[in-house]
Amino acid sequence: MRVLIDGLSLGESMRWHDGRLWFCDWGTGQIARFSDGSATAVARIADFPFCIDWLPDGRMVVITGRGPLLCEEPDGTLGAFVRLEAPYPWNDIAVDRAGNVFVNNIGYDFYAGPPGPGTITGVTPRGEAREVAGGLDFPNGMALDGDTLIVAESHGSRLTAFDVAPDGGLHNRRVWAALENAAPDGICVPAPGQVWYADVPNRECVLVREGGEVLRRIPLDRGGFDCVVCDGVLYAVTAVYPSATAQGQLVAIDL
Repeated sequence: MRVLIDGLSLGESMRWHDGRLWFCDWGTGQIARFSDGSATAVARIADFPFCIDWLPDGRMVVITGRGPLLCEEPDGTLGAFVRLEAPYPWNDIAVDRAGNVFVNNIGYDFYAGPPGPGTITGVTPRGEAREVAGGLDFPNGMALDGDTLIVAESHGSRLTAFDVAPDGGLHNRRVWAALENAAPDGICVPAPGQVWYADVPNRECVLVREGGEVLRRIPLDRGGFDCVVCDGVLYAVTAVYPSATAQGQLVAIDL
């Protein structure tokens, strides 16, 4: 395991886009791009949490905790695309190839509890928003495998899948993989029918096949919050949690 960056606050929302590695540092409010051995802050978000993805035309979209879904403007700045209302913060984001944006909400106050049912809201390219799934047990990381949306249910120890309809609706809900004693956080799809997930309490990243077969486990020295794979390398953001100080890292593991 190679440490690429030490001293992150709380890394999340890892993405590989346009030949570069991107991530969010929730503790410092930065959207960062990593290349040539260093990270560059490309935007700052005055909210917590916030996650990123890209529309098919290449524009970045950002979901903020309090609900503005931001979209990149022609001058590179982030402007409000649609306002999403919810009593609790929004969490992760995923965009399908038709430009539908999916954002999830854990459905309760994380610090005060008790846990409640989480939701997924879909936003069409025209900016029309509607709830497309509910009853999720702490929906966390999301990723698309073709026309299948996969959601990590951290409190449910499972990955749940939906078929994505052309209009952005979600159908055919099913357990994609039951994960014994796991708490999946951020996820990525390295190949059809496979998912890597990062796990905070178990301090690891795990590769599973649809159905739940574990293909590989990589231990970490602190909690795993998110991961992404490119060119035979697994990148992960990790942190000592809970902690009041910046003890996060960006690490790389050759596969």
